[in-house]
Amino acid sequence: MSVANEPSFRDSVDLMFNRAVSLLDLSPGLEEKIRVCNATYTVRFGVRLRGKIQTFTGYRSVHSEHMEPVKGGIRYAPSVNQNEVEALAALMTYKCALVEAPFGGSKGGLCIDPTEFEEHELELITRRFAYELAKRDLIHPSQNVPAPDMGTGEREMAWIADQYARMNTTDINARACVTGKPLNAGGIAGRVEATGRGVQYALQEFFRDARDIEKAGLSGSLDGKRVIVQGLGNVGYHAAKFLSEEDGCKVIGVIERDGAVVSADGLDIEALRHWIVNHGGVKGFPDATYVEDGSKVLEEDCDILVPAAMEGVINLTNAERIKAPLIIEAANGPVTAGADDVLRKKGTVIIPDMYANAGGVTVSYFEWVKNLSHIRFGRMQRRQEEARHQLVVDQLEALSDSMGKSWSLSPDFKQKYLKGAGELELVRSGLDDTMRIAYQSMRDIWHDREDVTDLRTAAYLVSIQKVAASYKAKGL
Repeated sequence: MSVANEPSFRDSVDLMFNRAVSLLDLSPGLEEKIRVCNATYTVRFGVRLRGKIQTFTGYRSVHSEHMEPVKGGIRYAPSVNQNEVEALAALMTYKCALVEAPFGGSKGGLCIDPTEFEEHELELITRRFAYELAKRDLIHPSQNVPAPDMGTGEREMAWIADQYARMNTTDINARACVTGKPLNAGGIAGRVEATGRGVQYALQEFFRDARDIEKAGLSGSLDGKRVIVQGLGNVGYHAAKFLSEEDGCKVIGVIERDGAVVSADGLDIEALRHWIVNHGGVKGFPDATYVEDGSKVLEEDCDILVPAAMEGVINLTNAERIKAPLIIEAANGPVTAGADDVLRKKGTVIIPDMYANAGGVTVSYFEWVKNLSHIRFGRMQRRQEEARHQLVVDQLEALSDSMGKSWSLSPDFKQKYLKGAGELELVRSGLDDTMRIAYQSMRDIWHDREDVTDLRTAAYLVSIQKVAASYKAKGL
């Protein structure tokens, strides 16, 4: 989305980088090395569809190789262009550094509307795109590892992984060439929910510190907070589902392509998701009020606003009217640089995209490790854990009997305590720990440095310092 008199998404990323780097003591050369995009490959390839050859344009951008492999999603959208892909690759560099995932930043895109093609056609297109990238090592377990993004999912990642394996029949680590795969194709439990789950963990950590809550002009816990979600795709759906079902939030508004639905009593997210799948939009959803101009709902009164779709939805045309005291950027770049300035002056707290939606790359990291180790998490230790816990339970119950006491452990406690951690529990634990540690590193700078007044600048500072340290260690 472009707005007059406002910088592009690419320019916004550079402006925010510049704002942060001005607070650091880096040499001009190192500063420039971190800022620039290392390389962008543009490919135009033909696929025979419906009796004729159609030509498609795709990109794969590598922003930084301070660590390898580089990591970043592949999106399918008609709006995909080189500037957008390079901006997203830069965000991936900073995101990976912030959450301590050992990757450089990369991003890919194919200029295509996936809704215009049948599944078998999309497979032909995806496999050819993967072939063009893989033969140049722009898909490779140790050099460049894609993942899903807007317009792609498990299905496309499975096709890419299979295409790479066909081209590299003796590579034992072939499955690690891409993440976000289905479980039966080398994926990991919890990857589909990961980005939305990370948004939930980010908000939980925010509400653990009274200083943060006070800065947003809020009080109490997540319980009862009114939430508006823009975009009920994979990320928005899981974030809304977990916040409403597990943290007691009320999702009072959901904005989609065809408008929005609002309800002061809270929306049933599961039912709404099914409605969208079956009807192609939110219009007509029962027990809620339909608003044709969905963008107006961004300006409604709420406690937490979750933009979870496209970049630039909060911009200079609507920033002044945004009432939410707390915004968490579940999408990449939903708040433009111009809107960011307006909102900061208003005192709005923004949990930035490079942190807020890092759950996806974090669990992608776990999947990559799983593929390289060739064993699922929990397989070696789960039953041993259960056996050790059983020993404790048996000893407690034996002690009770020997003392003539009548108490016993409740069946519910025993069931939970005796259950060893499987892959999903371990993935969620690792993601929760990652989101907590990363947020704390931002929080420390936000509260301790007088020249840092917002979390976005704090996030950039943490990331840039880590990338700079990696380059220095390489001898640059």
